[in-house]
Amino acid sequence: MQQSPAQPEPLTPAQVHDSLLPQLVLESRNPFNPVIVHHTPAPWVLLGAGNYAAVFCHPNFPHQVVKVYAPGRPGIEEEVEVYRRLGQHPAFSECFHAGETFLVLKRLHGTTLYDCLHQGIAISDQVIQDIDMALAFVRQRGLFPHDVHGRNVMVSGQRGIVVDVSDFLNSAPCRAWDDLKRGYYWLYRPLLRSLRIPIPYPLLDAVRQVYRWYRQAMRQL
Repeated sequence: MQQSPAQPEPLTPAQVHDSLLPQLVLESRNPFNPVIVHHTPAPWVLLGAGNYAAVFCHPNFPHQVVKVYAPGRPGIEEEVEVYRRLGQHPAFSECFHAGETFLVLKRLHGTTLYDCLHQGIAISDQVIQDIDMALAFVRQRGLFPHDVHGRNVMVSGQRGIVVDVSDFLNSAPCRAWDDLKRGYYWLYRPLLRSLRIPIPYPLLDAVRQVYRWYRQAMRQL
């Protein structure tokens, strides 16, 4: 009888404390801009950075990642609670361990919508529909789809998944996903999708900044 391949050992909090945290140097200078990672100890690899935390992987643990919050940034307890309510769902990660400043999460593979625009990768209607269904599930769990934007959702095998759920306890109104969908259906799908023109990051960042100013102005009206 052929034996199934052995499953890799899971990443433990002790390994995070011993091999990642002592030499990791990161900071958040502005809560509206991504965390700055100054040093990542080998063989850890930086996968990405959000406004409050950065995500790292280790080659020996391909199915898990570690999300480390920058010093002084809140929200880790709230994120743990969000994952507890979500349970297991194909559109979201799972939280395996929670430390004082880090989470061990299931690794999600894919390309963010932001990077799809940069690389000229077509974004299908199915991806948008999948994310809509995932956010409906979020509401069923008594949570709030807050701060869902192009950096926080991904295309994975032509399906849509949600990467960052850290703000889903925030009940304040948030139009980020509705505005992104409007841009998708009004501009991207009829004009840009078939062209697959890579959009430079400076232009994408400029659009993101203009959108932020616009939303701030609308809140003051």
